[in-house]
Amino acid sequence: MPTTVRDLPLALAFALLAVVPALERHGTQLGDLPARPYDTLTAVVIALECLPLAVRRRWPAVCLALVSLGFVVDQVRSYHTVAGAGLAVALVSAGAYAEQRRWAVVGLGSAAYLLLAIALDRLGSGEGVVGFTTFYLLLASAWGIGAWLRQNRTAEAERRRQVEEVTRAAERTRIARELHDVVTHHVTAMVVQAEAARYLTGAPDRLDQTLTAITDTGRRAVGDLRQLLDLLNPDHRTDDPRTPSAGDLGTLVAQTRQAGQPVEFVQDGTPPAATGSTEVTAYRVVQEALTNALKHAHGSRTRVHIHHGQGQTTVEISTDGSGSGSGSPGGSGRGLAGLRERVTVLGGDFSASAQAGGGFLVRARIPAGNPS
Repeated sequence: MPTTVRDLPLALAFALLAVVPALERHGTQLGDLPARPYDTLTAVVIALECLPLAVRRRWPAVCLALVSLGFVVDQVRSYHTVAGAGLAVALVSAGAYAEQRRWAVVGLGSAAYLLLAIALDRLGSGEGVVGFTTFYLLLASAWGIGAWLRQNRTAEAERRRQVEEVTRAAERTRIARELHDVVTHHVTAMVVQAEAARYLTGAPDRLDQTLTAITDTGRRAVGDLRQLLDLLNPDHRTDDPRTPSAGDLGTLVAQTRQAGQPVEFVQDGTPPAATGSTEVTAYRVVQEALTNALKHAHGSRTRVHIHHGQGQTTVEISTDGSGSGSGSPGGSGRGLAGLRERVTVLGGDFSASAQAGGGFLVRARIPAGNPS
């Protein structure tokens, strides 16, 4: 709804109050001049003091100028209408919504008030310097209230902008992390399988099996990417059953074995009934560790142990590191850092380090009860 339409009832309410007989000559009386009976000009004065309030937010400076003109005539003619209170509303609105040449508005308003005080004094006002100064300070206070409201509104807008920027940055980080988790594992497996296929030209059956595995891995990568794009869709349902969990680790291990990595998989305890952040994080930890094993220790024995305990899930992946690791793509360093962040956010512990006897160990303790 336009601001003019919203502010129009306030303007009309002031105008109606000004014509109520019981409120006649009960408005602002600056200068203490004898009251004058209402005449035709009074209607014009009331209109000037009230109707511009309908545009007090759209054109605050124009509103203040028109209301001030009506107020000047009101005081010089000694009508003393209730509509004179509209000047305070116009001042607050100008202080709050005027965007350009604010000091010019203040200067012109102050000069106009000085001329009004001189005019009233020449007409016989007994207000005196103290009275005129006190009223000026009241008007300045109204402007100050508007300026304070404007400052608060600006600060709130800046706070919201910063929150939006932080939210967008966090969302970009989340998307980048998901892309890394989804793509890196499949692409690494495909690269390793493709490298192995070079040495199978003399064994057509094994070559065909390896190429089929590469095709299957590529299809899974496309499917996971499609799922990630669905997650970015605003219409995506949060209860999508395709969200990965520790229950999908068997498939993940099988895919890694198909890529040529010997993996021992042990899972004990009872997984949570509902898939939440704990299960998703456990899956991502195993996925990244197996990806690194394919990259840097291809052919080495890898052990995956998942333990579902009371209130937490513990994940351990160890790799002997005796494989050749040839032909594997270089790492970006994002994977382990992203896993540490995932686990830490849930209040868990994460470590990844070389073992004393060779190889590498990844361990994560992930508290349960964190629904996604």
